[in-house]
Amino acid sequence: MSTAFATTPEAAECVVPLVLRRHAEERPGEVFAVFQDGEAWTGVRVLRETLAMAEILHEHGVRPGDLVVSWLPNGPDALRTWFGLNELGAVYVPVNTALRGRFLEHVLANSGARLAVVHPSLAPRLASVETAALRTVLVPGHTAPEVTGLDVTPIGDLPAAPRRVSTYTPRPWDTYGVLYTSGTTGASKGVLCSYAHLWTTAVASSAGVIGAGDRYLVQLPLFHGGGTIGVALALYVGASVAVVDGFDTRSFWDLVRRTGTTACTLLGAMTSFLSAREPGPDDLGHPLRTVCMVPLGENARDFARRFGVDVYTLFNMTEVSTPLLSERNPDRAGACGRVRPGAEVRLVDAHDREVPDGETGEMIVRTAAPWAMNHGYHAMPEASAAAWRNGWFHTGDAFRREPDGEYFFVDRVKDAIRRRGENISSFELETGAAAYPGVREVAAVAVPSEHGEDEVLVVVAPVPGQALDPAGFVAFCVEHMPHYMVPRYVRVVAELPKTPTNKVRKHLLRAAGITADTWDREAAGIRVRRERLPAADGRPAAG
Repeated sequence: MSTAFATTPEAAECVVPLVLRRHAEERPGEVFAVFQDGEAWTGVRVLRETLAMAEILHEHGVRPGDLVVSWLPNGPDALRTWFGLNELGAVYVPVNTALRGRFLEHVLANSGARLAVVHPSLAPRLASVETAALRTVLVPGHTAPEVTGLDVTPIGDLPAAPRRVSTYTPRPWDTYGVLYTSGTTGASKGVLCSYAHLWTTAVASSAGVIGAGDRYLVQLPLFHGGGTIGVALALYVGASVAVVDGFDTRSFWDLVRRTGTTACTLLGAMTSFLSAREPGPDDLGHPLRTVCMVPLGENARDFARRFGVDVYTLFNMTEVSTPLLSERNPDRAGACGRVRPGAEVRLVDAHDREVPDGETGEMIVRTAAPWAMNHGYHAMPEASAAAWRNGWFHTGDAFRREPDGEYFFVDRVKDAIRRRGENISSFELETGAAAYPGVREVAAVAVPSEHGEDEVLVVVAPVPGQALDPAGFVAFCVEHMPHYMVPRYVRVVAELPKTPTNKVRKHLLRAAGITADTWDREAAGIRVRRERLPAADGRPAAG
C-alpha cells in the first residue's frame, strides 16, 4: 500500500466492496465491527449483511450511479446501507438525523434521490416537507408509519442466504458518497467523494499510528466525514471498529473497556468534559492507547499523562484529504501539524497571492494524485467553480504558518460556527430563526465556550413596537431546528449594525460578545440535548 499518496490507489485497495470481500476471504472469523448492544460482525458477517441489503435495494430499483439517501443513526442499519449501496455501484447520501423543515427539504431537493432508507422515528418528519423527487422510503424493521405521498415500506427480515445481484464493480474515481456540509456561506453543499478520496483521507488520518489490531471508536456520526472516515480507516488498515450512537462523558471509559477500544477521535468539547471529571480509578487500566485530538487544546499534554494515551492532531474537512498531520504528543497548543506527503498547501490573500510566514491567509490545497480530494459539489456547478479557483481548492479557513512549517488555525474565513463537533451555517440558522413571529432581522455569531470551540449567540431585532421573549424564541428554535443549532445566548436590539451596503457588521457583534443584557438559555435552566432515537423495533436505544 502506498504511503506517499503520489498516485491513485488501485481498485483493490480503495473500492469498498472489493476491500470487504478481501476481509471476508483473508480474515473470515475476525471481528470487524461491534455495536452498542454487544452485537458483533465478523468479516464474513459484514459481507453477508452487505449482500443482503444490496439485494433489498436492488429489488427496489437501485442501480449503479443512483443517489440514495441514508437517514439513520449510527448502528448496524447505517453500516449495511452504506456498504449495500456501494456493492451496487450506487452513491451513499447520508443525512444528518437532526434535520427537519427547510433544512431537510434542501438536502432532499439537492440530492434528487428517489429512494431513502429512513429510521422509523424519522419518517414522520417527511410528512411536513416538500420531498422533491423522493418517492420510496424503506424503513428498517417490520412496521412502517404512513406518510402521505410516499411509498413507505418496512424492510422486514433480510435474506438469510443473499446472492450477488450486481455485476458492476466501482472504479477508484467513482463517487462512493455525497456528504453534506453545514453550508457555511449559504445552503448546505453535497460534497462529491470518490473511493480514492475516501482512501486517501482515511489512510492519511491514521497517521501511521493506527493499524491492524486496533479497534477504532466511531462515536462521531456516520452522516459526517468524521464517522465515515473512522469506518474507512479501519477497513483500509486492517483494524476494527466499535460503532456507537454518540459521546457520553459518564459512560465513556466503561464503553472503551467494554468494546476494547484502542483508538478514537476526541473533539474539543469531549476532551474538556473528560478532563473536568474528578480523577479516579477509571483514568488508567483501559485499552485506549491513541487519541486524535481536534483541536489540540492547552490541556493536551495533561490529558495524555492523566489517561495514559498518545495524542496527535490533524486538519481535515469533508472536501479535502487530511492535508495536515502532527507527530505524536505535540506540545504546541493550537497547532494542526505539518503538510503530509502527497498534499500541497498554500496560505493566500483574497487574490490567491501567497502570504509570508507568520501572516494569516486562507488555506488552499491540492494533491499530487488525481481523485484524492473532492470532485465538486453535487448539482452546484457555480459553487464548485468558486471553490476550485486557479487549480486549487479553497478551504475558506484562515491559518498561520510558522517558519518551521507548523500550521496554526486562526479563524474561519467563511461565516461559520462550530459547536460540539458540528459546523453550523449562520446563514441557515438565521433563516430558521427569522421565521419566528415578530423577528425583523437576526444575526448569528460564535462566542467562546468554556469547553472550547464555540457557543451560539443570536442577536435579534424585532418588528418595531413588538417585544420578543427570549425563552419563547428559543422554544421555537428547539421545535424547528437541529439541536446543535439552538442558540445558547439571545440578545434583543433595536437595530443590527450595518455597513453602508446594508450588510450586518458581524465583527462588531462578535467583539461585543456576551453583554449585560444578553439572555443565557443555560442560566435560565433550559437545556437542549441530542435526540436519542429508539431502535428500529421500537425499543429504547442501547446505552
